[in-house]
Amino acid sequence: MNTTRGFTGRPRAARPGLPPGQYDAGDDWPVLSAEVTPEIAPADWTFRVGGLVAEPRTWDLAGARLLPASGYAGDIHCVTGWSKFGVRFGGVSLDAFLDAAGPLPSATHAVAHAHTGYTANLPLADLTGGRAWIVWEYDGQPLAPEHGGPARLVVPHLYFWKSVKWIAGLELLDHDEPGFWEQNGYHARGNPWEEQRYSGD
Repeated sequence: MNTTRGFTGRPRAARPGLPPGQYDAGDDWPVLSAEVTPEIAPADWTFRVGGLVAEPRTWDLAGARLLPASGYAGDIHCVTGWSKFGVRFGGVSLDAFLDAAGPLPSATHAVAHAHTGYTANLPLADLTGGRAWIVWEYDGQPLAPEHGGPARLVVPHLYFWKSVKWIAGLELLDHDEPGFWEQNGYHARGNPWEEQRYSGD
């Protein structure tokens, strides 16, 4: 993702529910990635929860679909300035995966890994309590590869670089370990309402 502090994007439009410094992208869903979109067949996708857990677990897509269905309907916000209202993702709450693996009491953070090698760090508190999902549908259709299909992480209350495309797994840790963009000057957490875009914000 080629983003600089001087990024301005389209003209800002006032709208209720729009975080500061954002504009309403309307029907657009810009494609921004740090890497080339990979070709991952649904049959080849896996998701692993490991690290500080009682029992590391791995699911394929068929196994993940056996977990209780859940989804997110609401808004998403990109650090580059766009926000998209009224999105609908379908999949499974991340709580279901974490409950199966059993996070240890010492676990406080996680590193989310993509099948491409991309990483993002997140406090465990931002991934639990119905705040994050593994999704494979958008508006009732299979999630497109350029938007993270076969499956991606969605953490909608944080800037969308935290919602790792082509999600491969979570490693639970007892400390914060910066991911790809965090090592390159982005904020450790990324709260849109506090404009936590860059380190030091």
